[in-house]
Amino acid sequence: MVHAFLIHTLRAPNTEDTGLCRVLYSCVFGAEKSPDDPRPHGAERDRLLRKEQILAVARQVESMCRLQQQASGRPPMDLQPQSSDEQVPLHEAPRGAFRLAAGNPFQEPRTVVWLGVFSLGFALVLDAHENLLLAEGTLRLLARLLLDHLRLLAPGTNLLLRADRIEGILTRFLPHGQLLFLNDQFVQGLEKELSAAWPR
Repeated sequence: MVHAFLIHTLRAPNTEDTGLCRVLYSCVFGAEKSPDDPRPHGAERDRLLRKEQILAVARQVESMCRLQQQASGRPPMDLQPQSSDEQVPLHEAPRGAFRLAAGNPFQEPRTVVWLGVFSLGFALVLDAHENLLLAEGTLRLLARLLLDHLRLLAPGTNLLLRADRIEGILTRFLPHGQLLFLNDQFVQGLEKELSAAWPR
């Protein structure tokens, strides 16, 4: 099962940018319970805990992306595409997976699958035993759909104003955090549905 999906900022490698990694959008599919914690639980405390966990994942993804780009020896990708109509090269984008030990930041061990596209990072937080190939394929599909239908890389795009559309895509392709085995015909049908609902 997928526990969370997030979109966050990526800073350029090899820059002295001291700006912080920002989570632009997150969706948590399952809340963690902490029975060992004697402090009273409230909605606000749980929300802050989830926010801290998601930010910790985003920072680690950003760090992994920077390390991968530096280690590859390739020049860093520009943080913005040359034009808003340019096809995003997802097959060339930095990507990877890493494990989170229990207690860091989640109570149980988790696996994170991530993808860096220009200035945006996409990540899925999964159960430790989840199918990584299926998760990577799902993340690439989600990233492509979000970039194509919402034009996330276009100048002046405000992600916060498009949260309903992001949720619509997640509902169709990642319902309740369940990874789906999708064939091309089914994906094309869902994409036509999206295109009809949200003309570009």
